[in-house]
Amino acid sequence: MPRKLEVFSNIATLRERYYKALPGKESLLRTINQAELPEHVYNSNAIENSTLSLEETEKILLDIELERYIETREIHEARNLARVMEYIESRAIQQDLTSDLLLLLHKMLLSNIDEAVAGRFRQNGEWVRVGAYIAPAPKDIPELITDWLTTYKSDSTSHIITRLARFHLEFEHVHPFCDGNGRIGRVLNNYALLKEGYVPINIAFADRAKYYDAFKQYDTAQEVKIMEEIIGRALTESYHKRLAYMEGKRIITLKEYTKTAKDSASNILNKAERQTIEAFQEKGVWKIGV
Repeated sequence: MPRKLEVFSNIATLRERYYKALPGKESLLRTINQAELPEHVYNSNAIENSTLSLEETEKILLDIELERYIETREIHEARNLARVMEYIESRAIQQDLTSDLLLLLHKMLLSNIDEAVAGRFRQNGEWVRVGAYIAPAPKDIPELITDWLTTYKSDSTSHIITRLARFHLEFEHVHPFCDGNGRIGRVLNNYALLKEGYVPINIAFADRAKYYDAFKQYDTAQEVKIMEEIIGRALTESYHKRLAYMEGKRIITLKEYTKTAKDSASNILNKAERQTIEAFQEKGVWKIGV
């Protein structure tokens, strides 16, 4: 509990620093968001077993020719997800999250991939499972989605990390679509964060095993601790990155940082991974602002 409360308090401090540094840095912030887009797309698709590398994802989004054959579906998955992410960045503050908006985002995600199921919830006979978990019956989905939205919007007391953990876990528990549930769920995380004035997060492919453990914990015990940890670290890291740039710090790699730090390289890396120092990753490389 002390560590959890420390993370909650730290987010509030980082958010305050962020808004203090923001005036006049809007263009810089847009540049950071644009630079992150390929990483967000790569990680979210990789969690769903995409074969694309980060470099290939970047090339697809920039319309650069690839060096190997890539299935058309994977190309559309990358482009569509980027389009959805860009859409929420520009619309999150303006539009309330509703079932209709959820269906629109899903239609955008599966456009040119599976038009038969794009933009609609599962219907009679369309059952889905994740491992041994079987999602609720199609007939129950509209009511479950309404309840899911109502529960999230009516909770004005829980910390954003706890609210978002439950929001994400319950959405994936319902699994309302035939395809694209994971990617839409992670997009919705950022929709909710941006809507409430926080920064977007990137759930890394490297954390996939722990991410799946979070769903198992929720499905078996209705606990959200693992997902809180994942979101808490991701949100902290997102603030650390933006503040390093917005506060005008010199960005160096963690490897460079260890040369002058009074600590071992392994301890510093451990601190970076736990987000107890203001480190962040760019294209898989740990960096820090000094």
